[in-house]
Parts: sequence; structure tokens; C-alpha cells
Amino acid sequence: MSFKAPRGTADILPGEVEKWQYVEAKMREVCRLFNYREVRTPMFEYTELFQRGVGETTDIVEKEMYAFQDRSGREIALRPEMTAATVRAFVEHKYDKQPQPTKWYYIGPMFRYERPQAGRSRQFTQFGVELFGTNHPAADAEVISLALQVAQAIGLKRLRTEINSIGCSECRPVYREKLIAYFTPRKDELCADCASRLERNPLRILDCKREGCRAVAKDAPSILDTLCGDCGPHFQAVREQLDAIGIDYVVNDRMVRGLDYYTQTAFEIMSDSLGAQSTVFAGGRYNDMVREIGGDDLPGIGFASGIERILLALEKEQVVMPIDEGIDCYIVALGEGAEKKASELALALRRAGCTVDRDYMNRKMKGQMKAADRLKARYAAVLGEEELSRGTVQIKDLTTGEQEEIEASQLASYIRTQMKQEDQK
Repeated sequence: MSFKAPRGTADILPGEVEKWQYVEAKMREVCRLFNYREVRTPMFEYTELFQRGVGETTDIVEKEMYAFQDRSGREIALRPEMTAATVRAFVEHKYDKQPQPTKWYYIGPMFRYERPQAGRSRQFTQFGVELFGTNHPAADAEVISLALQVAQAIGLKRLRTEINSIGCSECRPVYREKLIAYFTPRKDELCADCASRLERNPLRILDCKREGCRAVAKDAPSILDTLCGDCGPHFQAVREQLDAIGIDYVVNDRMVRGLDYYTQTAFEIMSDSLGAQSTVFAGGRYNDMVREIGGDDLPGIGFASGIERILLALEKEQVVMPIDEGIDCYIVALGEGAEKKASELALALRRAGCTVDRDYMNRKMKGQMKAADRLKARYAAVLGEEELSRGTVQIKDLTTGEQEEIEASQLASYIRTQMKQEDQK
């Protein structure tokens, strides 16, 4: 019997995983520059957390969650997104009682049952940040700036940034009534999903990707005309902050995002290389969620990014990542005595910080040298019975072909010195 990975999942194999490691390392570096610290939460939570935090009328909760009962009958869900889980951790561990702001980031797997397509899987990996405790417009600009700096660090160039304000609990109900009044006479022109959203959550109609619904929504009222005395000035201040730090953006008053928890600022950063599924960073404010999940009345803002989609954008833009897949040294051992000495030399090299491998297949000299080439070794250390008797090894530079004999006890220091000189060139 043979097995395959479940639909919507993928194995990340050697040769590909190094790209993930490179991108993740750049994300961590940028987060450190902005003073964000990593948080890791469980991969499953109580289902109610996402129903309450994400919103019961969202596609995630209605259609996409992997929700089930555990053996004790508790309602459990694999996390479909990370903000609700991060807020839960923030409240549970009483970070809402500490001096603010709190800055966290995360990298980890999420799960959604949806149709697999390019850059979108049922198990996918998200990178994101959350900034709690301040409603200062500069915090909004910082989060957007962080996303763009990550994009720059990993090599993405063909990006555009769109922003909007989706109001708050004071001004959104007014806008909601305007949308219901606008869409009700046009209900028959909407898709089945949007028709069902009309009374429950009409803002979601603006987020529909179907061309028919987009055409109907084209002349819908703008939320920017309904913003209250807090949301309007806040959005203007966010724009001024972005202008001050030189970030180009476009105001898109149709952007509402797909999650119910957003308030005020919403933004998306899109890659022009990806076609329809173009968003690579998306986020916004969620000023009510901490209170909704049982914490103090503290605001928050953040974004999330799918690493699969980022890697797809890098591929489309033909970005070459500086990944070194080679090793420093391959030990070629010929003869029983040399075999034993090879293990000793390999250990010494590894303790010295060198990447090293050796033969375990009893290959002859030619086969071992081919193995060194396959592994892209910089040097080969050849050890036969003659070298063993003299206490030496033959070092061959596999780039230049130059070869010399050195004391076996000096192998680690020799390789380290040579590699350091290479790095300084």
C-alpha cells in the first residue's frame, strides 16, 4: 500500500526548505529591528475563540475551519488564523495588565478547508505581527512599514499598498444601513453568498471577488463619507504618518477585509506578479478584540502574510536567494584504519564549526570524489594508509584543483582559516 500527502498539503523537501529558512530568517531579522518578540501558541484552540474573535459570519468560521470534538466532547478547532490565538495568549497571561505597547510576531502553520490553488493550501504557514495597547496613528504606519521592510529584505519589488478605514462600532452601523438600502433593490443581481450576507454582514459584499457582485458594488456608498469624529481624523493622521516616512499608497474605499474583527485602518500589500491572488501582506486594526476575549479595553493592530504566497511571488519575480547548499569539507577515507580516523577528523571539524560529511557506502576513491562534487564540497580531505602512517591528510581545493599535504591535527584550523579568507574576499 502506498500513501500520499493529503490534498491541500505539501512536503517541503531539501533544496526547497532552504528558501523557507532564508525568508523566515529575514522576517526574524526585521522584527528584531522593530523590537517585536516571537510568540508561539498551540495549533488548536477551543472553537468558540474563533467564532467570537474572527466572527460567525465569516467564510473562515462558516466554511473553512477544521473543527471537531475531542475525546472528552470539547469543541476544538485547528487554528485558521493567528490573531485570535495571539490575543487569547495576551489576555490569558495578563499582558493586558502590563505597561504598553506589546509587540509580538509569529511564524507557524494554519489550517483552512478551502479549494487548493497556487499559493493557497489547506495547511499553510503564516508570518504576522501584532501590536497591542496603542491607538496612535504612528503604530499603524509602523506595522505597514514593517511589512514593506520585510518585502524589501527578501527581494520583492513589484508591490503596491492599499489602505482604507472601515470605521468603528459607532459609525459602521450607519454605513451598514446605507449598504442595506443600496443593495436591497439589487439583491437579485448578487451571488447566493452575498444575498445571504445582505442582512447579516453587508460589508462582506464589498469583499466578494465575483465579477457580477463587483459590478453591483461599484456605485455603493463609500465608508469614508460615514466615518465618525474619531475614525475620520485617525485615518487622516495615518495617511500623514505614511507620507512622513515616504510610503506610497492608494486609498481603496472598497477594501473591507474578510474578518469581522477589523476596525478603523485596513490595508493590503499586493504583488503585481501574482495575478488574481495578489495579496502578500494584509491586516489592520482590531480595537475591540482584546475586550471581547475577556481582557482590558486595549486596541491592537497587525498583519499576516502567507509564506507560500511570498515564495510564489519571489519565483515570479525571478529573485535569486543567496542560499549556500554546499559543505566546507568532504573526508575521503581509503582503508580500514583511515575509516576510523575519518570519524575522528569529522568530529573535530564539526566542533570547529565546519560543515562536513564523509563516505558511509564503502565507495572507492573515484566514487567518494563524485560524492564530494554532488554535495558541492569546497574541500576534500583525502586520507589513505600512507597519510595515516605519517599523521597527515591531503587537502584538495575542489574549485581550483590545488592540493597540499598538512598535519591531520591541523585540518580543522586549516579549513576554518581558508573559509574565513573566502568570506573576506
